[in-house]
Amino acid sequence: MSEPNDSAPRRRFVTTVIEVEGRRETKVVELPSLEPAPWGDDAELSIVGARVPRVDAREKVTGRAKFTTDLQRPGMLHVAFVRATIAHGTVTAIDASAALQLPGVVDVLTASTLPRPMRAGGLPLLGTAVLYPDQPVAAVCAESREGALAAARAVRVSYDAKPFAVTFEGAMAPDAPTVRGTTNVMRGSPAIVERGDVPLALTQADVVVTREYRTASQLHSPLEPHASVAEWEGDRLTLWESTQGVFRVRDEVALGLGLPKSHVRVIKEHMGGGFGAKNNSGTTSFVAALFARRTGRPVRCVLERREEQSDGGHRAPSRLVVTLGARRDGRLVAIDAVTEIALGATGWEGSPAAIFREMYSCPNVRTHETFVWANTQPMMAFRAPGHVEGAFGLERTMDVLAGELGMDPLALRLANFAARDEASQRDYSANGLRRCYEEGAARFGWAGGNDAVRKETVPVSGAAGGSVVMGGAPHAEHPPHVPATTLRPHLRRGVGMAACVWGAGGGPPAYATVRLNSDASIDVLSGTQDLGTGSRTILAQIAAEALGARLADVRVILGDTERTPYASNSWGSMTTASVGPAVRVAAEEARHKLLEAAGELLECHPGDLVARDSIVATRDGARRMGFGDVTKKLGNVMIMGQGSRGPNPAGVGLMSFGAQFAEVEVDIETGVVRVLRIVAAHDAGRIINPLLAESQLNGGILQGLGFALFEERHLDPNSGRPLNPSLHDYKIPTMADLPAIDAFCVAGSDTIANHVGARGLAEPPIIPTAPAIANAVANALGVEVRELPMTPWRILGALREA
Repeated sequence: MSEPNDSAPRRRFVTTVIEVEGRRETKVVELPSLEPAPWGDDAELSIVGARVPRVDAREKVTGRAKFTTDLQRPGMLHVAFVRATIAHGTVTAIDASAALQLPGVVDVLTASTLPRPMRAGGLPLLGTAVLYPDQPVAAVCAESREGALAAARAVRVSYDAKPFAVTFEGAMAPDAPTVRGTTNVMRGSPAIVERGDVPLALTQADVVVTREYRTASQLHSPLEPHASVAEWEGDRLTLWESTQGVFRVRDEVALGLGLPKSHVRVIKEHMGGGFGAKNNSGTTSFVAALFARRTGRPVRCVLERREEQSDGGHRAPSRLVVTLGARRDGRLVAIDAVTEIALGATGWEGSPAAIFREMYSCPNVRTHETFVWANTQPMMAFRAPGHVEGAFGLERTMDVLAGELGMDPLALRLANFAARDEASQRDYSANGLRRCYEEGAARFGWAGGNDAVRKETVPVSGAAGGSVVMGGAPHAEHPPHVPATTLRPHLRRGVGMAACVWGAGGGPPAYATVRLNSDASIDVLSGTQDLGTGSRTILAQIAAEALGARLADVRVILGDTERTPYASNSWGSMTTASVGPAVRVAAEEARHKLLEAAGELLECHPGDLVARDSIVATRDGARRMGFGDVTKKLGNVMIMGQGSRGPNPAGVGLMSFGAQFAEVEVDIETGVVRVLRIVAAHDAGRIINPLLAESQLNGGILQGLGFALFEERHLDPNSGRPLNPSLHDYKIPTMADLPAIDAFCVAGSDTIANHVGARGLAEPPIIPTAPAIANAVANALGVEVRELPMTPWRILGALREA
């Protein structure tokens, strides 16, 4: 009889917590096959950390990169939608007879012709209950896009119209029509979160300030609209999608169509932006798939620009009432925030209240958050959802408080620096925010100090002449101004700053495969997506570094549910921190196998070998073989590594941070605000590619500038329909609006977060931009503008009221 084995088997699965777009999720995940030593600050790395160009840059500039909107399939049909002309009501009849008589029209799809009830974007597909203007109620497919559009115009729809509400106030009015169910207040609202005793703390504060703010609806406006191409082969569906998550689309479409997941393949090659609008399957996915099945032909479904702007998602408008209480030394004793969001007909409820609980050290915090339904297009997650809106309210009020206290705004923030995660009372894995403050201020030329009035002026960097007062103001309503002699009389200059925190630690599950081919080329396979952010390049650098290969030998294959291993959506600033470690594990495993094979061929121990520049050599360099020499001698023996992302560390907060400093020039005659320069200092752990990090910072800053100054969806109060659903009427920043930007990341690898040392960077750059600009405008004018965007008429209105 054998003796019992008392040794426990290796634990394979553990529970971990990840944070996605401000929401914490608990998952059971598999432990990776190996856990490499972390790449700390002293790690000797040659490819990771290098400013290398995008590996797909040549494809893009030569036009060889294929986007979903570029795809052509033999015999492909085209789709156009019939959209509701009312804001609220019921479809009572659809007459498509005239449309079906038009040349080239093949089929019409309505709710009554669906094979089964389906949902897309949280609402019934082509539903008869109209909840917002431009909601799709039918679809047409034809031989050409033009023919489909003409047929859609020929479809006649009858409605039973109902009263509607498109604003928070309208949806909350006593006689408001209900958008969904029996109330317009979303389930779980209002959500009240408290720590300490805010009312008592406010009575004991030396200074209390209260402000009300509003932000407008911002549209995602990706250059590539929502797009789907569907093709069936027997009972198997292939979908080419412009999506942030191929596996999520596969799962949702398979569920909606009643198919096994294995019968749905989703492919995304290149993509022209998403910003959160393309996190899920949508109407285009299902309609393309259904038409393709009904007709037996490939079907292309791409939104027109007007449709993208009116039904492609948006950042919901918000109203915020913020109260801060502090001691005379600037230490916060109470934060009280009331936030209200009009989501739309459905949507992702990004929380503006979260940043009030996270940003500063304060013993007493209360947030009161309400989400309501309204008869507008569904809200979708939009780059740092909730934090962008909340940061405007918090950071603008911090400057008001600084003025009341006679403190420098930077000094006030440093006095309330949160050394740990205030919301969860956990230590941070790493926190470089203090360095962001210090290094950003130094590069900007922020004067600092606590003088009641600052007299010093410095030349404006990156601007045309003039000088500017640096630092804060003794009172928010009466900051020091640039002497009139240094500028034209109608121009005012000011400076401001703001900060941010954002959950960006990534997490499992994410898998990767690294394959060394017989010709010494290397394939990296992952089910993640490159949204235009440079993920292909980042993953190639990690794989090349870990494997010891030349970067030029690495090819990254992404976004194919049949060909690549699973990875989650590219959202929540997760991709580098989630997939990067999985790629490293796969590459390390492949390197171990390569060195073992080379050891056999070179007749030495694998531990005596190193791999670098696609060459295996003994440590003394006496014997060497190229990767290709090894693979040729191995013949058909395959060298492959499999990797997975391990669990997040327990009990720590995984956050990225940033501080931005802005200088503006305001024309008090026209109300036009021009941003002269922005210095942005951010902390996201190890930076894999500084060039791409700067690109992310610049892009986020420009979107934040648009949120601050230009971007606003306007709705017709009589119909609820969008008044500016084109890029001609909906203003986004252009090169003419580009300020001088000095964007950088403070150095430091986060070896607690993961063994690559990286955290996410995609979303933090947009968070502090608008409040930094708003603070600079207040500094320039001596009056506050409490509504975004700060359009010329709002600037002039604030000046008149002052």
